[in-house]
Amino acid sequence: MSIAKTAAVSETNKGFDLKRSLLETIVAGLLALIVFGPVVGVVLDGYTFNAEPRRVAWLVGGVMLGRFLLSLYLQTAAGRRMLEGFDSGGSGVHVRAPNYVSRLRYIIPALVVIAIVFPIFANKYLLTVVILGLIYVLLGLGLNIVVGLAGLLDLGYVAFYAIGAYGLALGYQYLGLGFWSVLPLAAIAAALAGCILGFPVLRMHGDYLAIVTLGFGEIIRLVLNNWLSFTGGPNGMPAPAPTFFGLEFGRRAKDGGVPIHEFFGFDYNANLKFVFIYAVLFIVVLAVLYIKHRLTRMPVGRAWEALREDEIACRSMGLNHVLVKLSAFTLGASTAGLAGVFFATYQGFVNPSSFTFFESALILAIVVLGGMGSTVGVVIAAFVLTVAPELLRSFSEYRVLLFGVLMVLMMIWRPRGLIRISRTGVTPRKGVAP
Repeated sequence: MSIAKTAAVSETNKGFDLKRSLLETIVAGLLALIVFGPVVGVVLDGYTFNAEPRRVAWLVGGVMLGRFLLSLYLQTAAGRRMLEGFDSGGSGVHVRAPNYVSRLRYIIPALVVIAIVFPIFANKYLLTVVILGLIYVLLGLGLNIVVGLAGLLDLGYVAFYAIGAYGLALGYQYLGLGFWSVLPLAAIAAALAGCILGFPVLRMHGDYLAIVTLGFGEIIRLVLNNWLSFTGGPNGMPAPAPTFFGLEFGRRAKDGGVPIHEFFGFDYNANLKFVFIYAVLFIVVLAVLYIKHRLTRMPVGRAWEALREDEIACRSMGLNHVLVKLSAFTLGASTAGLAGVFFATYQGFVNPSSFTFFESALILAIVVLGGMGSTVGVVIAAFVLTVAPELLRSFSEYRVLLFGVLMVLMMIWRPRGLIRISRTGVTPRKGVAP
């Protein structure tokens, strides 16, 4: 016993390993030079470039100093306890106590009240930012079904987003359809596209599935970009604004219609269109949240999670993996179709440059950072990743760099995402073996 106590005391009082700290500092400095040197040290000036070694030196020096101090801190007792906390993060579904009462039952009504009051005090800029955030909430919820619940890595999810957006523009251009007519039709069309994509990839997993879905997304984008006579190509197409029982929100109505402010007899308000889009989008998001919440507690939701954890075990239990995968692709794609319609009517214009691979990567980042399978985490991450670029506009030169650093720090701090997926435990009945 005395030997064990002596070993514990010596471990606690162990001095700093300066050699190890210096080695880690040098390695961190070299990595910072490789990563930040071309980005920060080279400034383009027309067809030439200017070297900025001083900025690189300051940045590398800051990284090395930070790494040296962090290495010394991690060798202390508090630092070792922090490392143990990261190592014991756990995985899988977090099971709560049977009598656990979620605080969301109080938070959700408060958020709904805030959302109802928000348009009264918000200006046009805040409205557009929140609308964009709600659109990404829809996209994140849809991809969360495919990736977070079913475990199917989809890198071409932006294709269904484009189908919804171009569905509104093409329907208005060639069929004279409006926002309300296209909204359900775009969801159905995107769902059919998801079903069509699902059939060829039923036997694929992991990286192979990601490559195929990435190719599907690029095919849709290239078709939209090159079919000039039908989609307008890079020039894009106009999309109609929403209407309220046929009443338009513009100062002057088109095609002999009646503007809403003239019909009801109040002054024209340019923000009224965005307030209406915000209200309808908020209702749709609430409906999607409720439907997803119910689906995750139905047999189809449990089947998605079983497929994510182990497909072989899922099939051995008699579950039809074909229908399970197709249902995930179909429902996820239909949600993206809805988001595409709102994006098109919000922008008033669509072109292929809005549906690149970067959008798919951003939506996937929302799912991963929010927490795989976590609905609340996806909602929070969607707003964070939407508002963060707006807050970093003053750092326009380094916005993408800072954005990437924030994501890396997030994955170190919360490797399971902002909020882990959790389930409430069940109290065993008397006389039943646990």
